[in-house]
Amino acid sequence: MAAFIDKAQITVKAGSGGGGAVAFRREKYVAAGGPDGGDGGRGGSVVLRVDDNLSTLMDFRYKRSYSAPSGMNGEGGHRKGKSGEDLIIRVPRGTVVRDRETNEIIVDMSGQEDFVLAKGGRGGWGNSHFATPTRQVPRFAKAGLPGEKRDIVLELKLLADVGLVGFPNVGKSTLLSVTSNARPKIANYHFTTLYPNLGVIYVEEGVSFVMADIPGIIEGAAEGAGLGHDFLRHIDRCRLIVHIVDVSGSEGRDPVEDFEKINEELRQWSPELAARPMLVAANKTDLLPPESDNLERLRAHVSRLGCPFYEISAATTGGTRELMRAVAGKLSQLPPVTVYEPEYVKPLAEAGGVEELKIERFEDVWCVSGAWLERLIADVNFADYESRMYFDRQLRRSGLFDRLEELGIEEGDTVSIYDLEFTYER
Repeated sequence: MAAFIDKAQITVKAGSGGGGAVAFRREKYVAAGGPDGGDGGRGGSVVLRVDDNLSTLMDFRYKRSYSAPSGMNGEGGHRKGKSGEDLIIRVPRGTVVRDRETNEIIVDMSGQEDFVLAKGGRGGWGNSHFATPTRQVPRFAKAGLPGEKRDIVLELKLLADVGLVGFPNVGKSTLLSVTSNARPKIANYHFTTLYPNLGVIYVEEGVSFVMADIPGIIEGAAEGAGLGHDFLRHIDRCRLIVHIVDVSGSEGRDPVEDFEKINEELRQWSPELAARPMLVAANKTDLLPPESDNLERLRAHVSRLGCPFYEISAATTGGTRELMRAVAGKLSQLPPVTVYEPEYVKPLAEAGGVEELKIERFEDVWCVSGAWLERLIADVNFADYESRMYFDRQLRRSGLFDRLEELGIEEGDTVSIYDLEFTYER
């Protein structure tokens, strides 16, 4: 059986922009053609897309690094380089994407919209951009910007309305199989279910919901025992919990103790989850010995806690229809499935030292480049005044303007930083 993978760490890198071209117009009968170097193409972005045909993160088990293609370099004749194609990464619906360093949520892939995870770098300018009446033969062009790189964690949290919880072998898979279109593996041993199963329950015309059979939780699951927290995360989104308890005594366990142990695991995993609305279903009532008081003791205990209580036999389907109707009724009173809001805010790049920058002079143009400058210019919104002021403060803090003056920059010269240009003023 293929493994169920619901967490993966990957690295993604968008493509770099292509370099601009240094070229001049060459035509017969044209004695001195002007510069006509084209711009580089934009690098491809890395884009996440929901694919409902996927149910695990298995594809990321062996491949951990994804790179989009870079843009092509520009050419003469004002020909722009071809942009790199976007790299589409398909993920199951319900995948939560986190920043690996901070563990903060970047995006919840539960809707229909694609998400650009890493933007491709802009293409560099060709030399035709630098032609002016006084600079008619520019023999330089600009390199493209690098694409963004991100280290992320993918975490699959099922989009189910209802989560079935309970000890192994209490009949969760059987209940799902007799009430929905799901066909989970069923056998009389613990941990038959090795990965969550989803089923759609149709109650009546216009009334349906999604129910998930969460693999067996045992004492210590919140610390990772058994299948542990590998699967507890899948009930994080569930609006309603249906707690299945075996009252037959066939496993030699006490149903009241089982009920409390599972609830304690839910509390340890997430107090908010433990407070979620819960229905309790006493299963295997068809196997209950006549002399047993298990059913009545569990009913009394659950009633004191205020949880609705139902008697069922998943094997014979007794009481299952009534339980599903009760679930549908409860869901109609609850808010929709949780979609997690983004938490991650990318920190603004800051200036490094001027000694890390490369400064080149071409007549009255000063071209400045460097790794921290690439990151800084990618983070700044030049349409916003505050962002422009932040950029200016970072450049001054780095000592760039002092260094340019040491090298002989004149007032009115052009400072070119990737695809940004400004006139230098003292």
